[in-house]
Amino acid sequence: MCDVRPFCGLRYNPQLVLDLSAVITPPYDVISPEERCAYHRKSPYNIIRLEFGEAQPGDSPDNNKYTRAAATLDAWLKERALAREDRPAFYIVEHRFAYQDTVKNRLGLLARVRLEELTNQGQIRPHEKTTKEPAIDRLNLLRACRANISPIMGLLRSKRGEMVKLLRGLTKNEPQWTAIDSYGVAYNLRVITDEAAASKITQFFADKVIYIADGHHRYETALRYRDEQRAVNPSYSADEPFNFVMMSLMDSHDPGLVMLPTHRLVRGLESHSIGQLERALSPYFATDSLLPPLPTRSETIQSWLRTMETEGRHGTVIGLYGTHEKKLCLLKLKRDAELQRLIATGELDLWRKFDVFLLQRIVLQEALGLDSLEKEVKHLEYTRDAIEAVAQVDAGACQLAFFLNPTRVSSVLDAADTGKRLPQKSTYFYPKTPAGLVINPLW
Repeated sequence: MCDVRPFCGLRYNPQLVLDLSAVITPPYDVISPEERCAYHRKSPYNIIRLEFGEAQPGDSPDNNKYTRAAATLDAWLKERALAREDRPAFYIVEHRFAYQDTVKNRLGLLARVRLEELTNQGQIRPHEKTTKEPAIDRLNLLRACRANISPIMGLLRSKRGEMVKLLRGLTKNEPQWTAIDSYGVAYNLRVITDEAAASKITQFFADKVIYIADGHHRYETALRYRDEQRAVNPSYSADEPFNFVMMSLMDSHDPGLVMLPTHRLVRGLESHSIGQLERALSPYFATDSLLPPLPTRSETIQSWLRTMETEGRHGTVIGLYGTHEKKLCLLKLKRDAELQRLIATGELDLWRKFDVFLLQRIVLQEALGLDSLEKEVKHLEYTRDAIEAVAQVDAGACQLAFFLNPTRVSSVLDAADTGKRLPQKSTYFYPKTPAGLVINPLW
């Protein structure tokens, strides 16, 4: 059974925090150092001070970014900049944003969800691999603040968009809060405290499976924190707050659900590795280069991405920039590619659906030798901005850029059902639910 419940969240007090737009941020893992500084300047109450504090010279076990976050949270509570909900509530977040010359609308439900171990048989299933360092960072923050600052994003399959219909029926009143983030995305927050409505929501999720779309590190951190709390509270019951984690739940069939690709940049390899790349790929990929057809870099790259999208409807296509001067090279998976040399026969049907996996396994690991986490950290960078990727190669900061088409949402869920995890940064759902709308206290 999937246990989805309302909770008494912490929200900014409108009498002290007049503009919610000035205090929200994206989740920590997509904030650049420059953006972090900008959020600090926006407001003394900006959630960046909790979500993604700065290390300082002279930090110690007793005074560091985590202890400062906890002290800030305590101060905001004492001065009532943050106030706790009087009654348990669900929070419906409407996301409105521009995408490809249209305005899209997406609904999410902020709720607390009972934690369980991650397997392909459970009610909560992962789809992406994680690394150690971000999990340590989030655990230290959770131990210090004892609160979920930003929500994990979860998806569920529902017949004919049933979740969207359910939430639409609960969003007829005016929102309690409206905010616009630094990217122009608007968020409308509605608080649902009606017990009958809350019971209907809980019942709706009881037989569903939640797929973690974003926030794997935060989920694994919440599991570890739960286990720590159980160890020091041996008489625990099932209902302590540490048994739950805040999630932003969305319908995988919501028309406003957008998933973007994350492109790869390669740096610091020996020249002979680059020189032999196309020969190493020849058993698997046919190559075709595209001339820059338009006068500006932006127009050219957009043209390349449209071509990749069109070609990708017929099979795997990966863009390669850096080997053909100012041209994009298309790597097209051959129909007769002997993938069984690198991929177990029983997994071929699954992994053929994922351009990102084929890039990882064939190009990065097999052809370029990036076959360990240490090598990936040393030689790989990630970006969602294709223009930035080309600029990095042109400037000599990176040697190669690999471009991907977006992965199908249904394929991601299918992989999670098998228990297989995609390479890290395989998916990027846009826009993310920001930190600062609601905090889930665990005390």
